[in-house]
Amino acid sequence: MDVIGKDKLDRCMRKHAEARDQLAAWLAHVESLFFADPGTPEGDRLEIHVALVKEYESKQFFIPAPDPIEAIKFHMERLNLTRKDLEPYLGSRARVSEVLNRKRPLTISMIRRLQEDLGIPATILVKEYPLNTKSRPAQYSP
Repeated sequence: MDVIGKDKLDRCMRKHAEARDQLAAWLAHVESLFFADPGTPEGDRLEIHVALVKEYESKQFFIPAPDPIEAIKFHMERLNLTRKDLEPYLGSRARVSEVLNRKRPLTISMIRRLQEDLGIPATILVKEYPLNTKSRPAQYSP
């Protein structure tokens, strides 16, 4: 590794270690102030340190929201639902298959039913997601 690359790596590792140490300090403050009463100076410090920890963790450990189909599949597993159980929300058996195989997008009415009845957040269901637009070759019929 050249000198410039090594220096850059060293700076990056030092910065990461400093951030990790800072997080440990904030967590120690949170722990020591955990039972502080709101509105007191200790309670205010607790709020500040919790906000700092949340901000750090949201940047360091960002987990993107799932796409709509993955969210539906997650809820199916969580609620022990089958494809047949989705028919009241998505339509016929064929429609359920098309949606879960990404051949057909969710409609507004599907999104409403999924949100209202299964509790899947509409903010996830309305996100754009890739469709599988590859069509099957036409069947030859003489």
